[in-house]
Amino acid sequence: MTELTPLPGGFIARRDFLQRAGGGIGALGLLSLLQEDGYTAPPVSTDPLAPRIPHYPAKIKRVISIFCFGGLSHMDSFDPKPELTRMDGTPVSGNPKFDTGGRSAPGKLMKSPWEFRNYGQSGMPVSSLFPNIAKHVDEFALIRSMKSDSNNHVPAVYHMLTGSILAGRPGLGSWVSYGLGTENRSLPSFVVMTDPRALVGGGAGNWSNGFLPANHQGVLFRSQGLPVLNLTPPKGVSDAEQRASLKHLESLNAGFASQRPLEQELAARMRSYELAYRMQSEATSAVDISKETAETQALYGMDRPETMLVGRQCLLARRLVERGVRFVQLYSGGGVFDQSWDAHNGMVANHNKRALEIDQPVHGLLTDLKRRGLDKDTLVVFHTEFGRMPFTEGSTGRDHNPRAFSVWLWGGGIKGGSITGATDEIGYDAVTDVKTVFDLNATILHLLGLDHTRLTYKYAGRSMRLTDVSGDVIKSALA
Repeated sequence: MTELTPLPGGFIARRDFLQRAGGGIGALGLLSLLQEDGYTAPPVSTDPLAPRIPHYPAKIKRVISIFCFGGLSHMDSFDPKPELTRMDGTPVSGNPKFDTGGRSAPGKLMKSPWEFRNYGQSGMPVSSLFPNIAKHVDEFALIRSMKSDSNNHVPAVYHMLTGSILAGRPGLGSWVSYGLGTENRSLPSFVVMTDPRALVGGGAGNWSNGFLPANHQGVLFRSQGLPVLNLTPPKGVSDAEQRASLKHLESLNAGFASQRPLEQELAARMRSYELAYRMQSEATSAVDISKETAETQALYGMDRPETMLVGRQCLLARRLVERGVRFVQLYSGGGVFDQSWDAHNGMVANHNKRALEIDQPVHGLLTDLKRRGLDKDTLVVFHTEFGRMPFTEGSTGRDHNPRAFSVWLWGGGIKGGSITGATDEIGYDAVTDVKTVFDLNATILHLLGLDHTRLTYKYAGRSMRLTDVSGDVIKSALA
C-alpha cells in the first residue's frame, strides 16, 4: 500500500484519505462474503451459543431424534428374515454360535409374529407394526447393519447418545449445540422430552453437557401438562421491574465471576436467567399446541388416548424446530420390561403396545414437516440402543442383541429408499457393510456441515470428540 502524503499541520490529502478508506471498506465487504461462504472464521464471540459457521455447507439445520428405549427388535420391524420363519421352533440351546453374553440360555428360534409388506416405489419391506411409518420408506435411508458395544441398557444407551459406554460424556445434542450455536436465543438449543411414565436408563446422563460448557446441556421439557414450569411472572411484577431485578442479579454475578473465570457453571447460570426471561414470551407461544388446527392435531394422534402422549411430543418437536431449536430428542419408553421396548416376556403384547403409541405420531411428524417444507433442512433419526435375539427367552420373549439392529434417517441430504448393510439369514449378526455408532454420529454431524474429526474440545489433556478416534460417514445413506 502506498504511503500517505503528509500535509502541513499533520493532515493528509483528501485523495489519499478516500483511497485508504475505500480499500478498508472493500476489505470489510470481502471478509463478510468469505465468512458467509465458510472460507474464514467468524468474529470471535464470548457467547457460547452464538451462531457458528459450519466446517462446510450444511444439508440440514436441525435434528429430531426419536429414541426407542429398551431395544426395538429389528427382525420384527425393518429387517425381515424368511429363513427364520422356515426354521421357527428349532432348538439352539448349546449351540456355540450363539453368544448371549452370560445372560439367559437361548431357547428356540422364533419367527416374527408380524407380517411384512413391501411399500413404496423402493419396495422396502416393513412389518405390520408400523403401517403408517411404512408410507414414508421412499424417503428413508435404512441402515440394517448397526452394532453396539454393550449388551446392557444403560451403557448401550450412553454409547448411542453420547458416543461412550461410560457416563459423563456430552450428549449428541450437546455436541451439535457446541458446534453450531443456536438459531433462536429465546429458546434452548437442545430440548429433551422423556416418557413421563418411567425415566430412560441413564437418566440425564444421556443429554448432559459432560465436559462441554454447561450452556450446551439439554433442557428437559415435560411431555404432559405445561412443558416448562414457572414461565409466567408473578402477578403484580411488571416487565420493567423484572428486567431491573435481572440486571442487578447479573451485576452481582458478574463481579463474582470476574474473580473465578474458570467457573463454567456460574457463567451458564447467568445466561440461564436471561434465557428464562426471554422464554416467557417465546416458549409460551412455542408450546401452545391449542393454536394448531383440529386436522393437524388428529394427524399426530392427539385425538386418541393411546397416541396422545407421543403425538404431543412430535407436535411440540415440529413447533420447536421451525422456531430454530437445533436438536430435539424424544424418548419412547423408559424403565424396564413392559415400561419400554424391553420385550423379555410377551413379545407380541409389548411391541404391539409401543408401536401403536408411536406409529401414527411419527407418521404425522414426517407428513407435517414435509408439507411445511421443513424436510429440506431437518433430519429425523429413528434409533434404539440394540436389537433383539432371533430365539426365545422363556417362551414368548426375546433377549438383548448388540450384534445387530436397525436405524433409519429421514430428511435433508438423505438418499430415500436406500438400504445399507445386512444381517445374517436369521438376524443374529450384522455381516455386510457393518456400521457402528461412531459411523452414525459422524453422518449426522456431516449433514449439519460438521466434520466429526474437527469438532473437538480440549479436556483431560487431549482433544475429545463425539466419535472418539473412529467413525466414517455412511455415504451410501446420502443423496
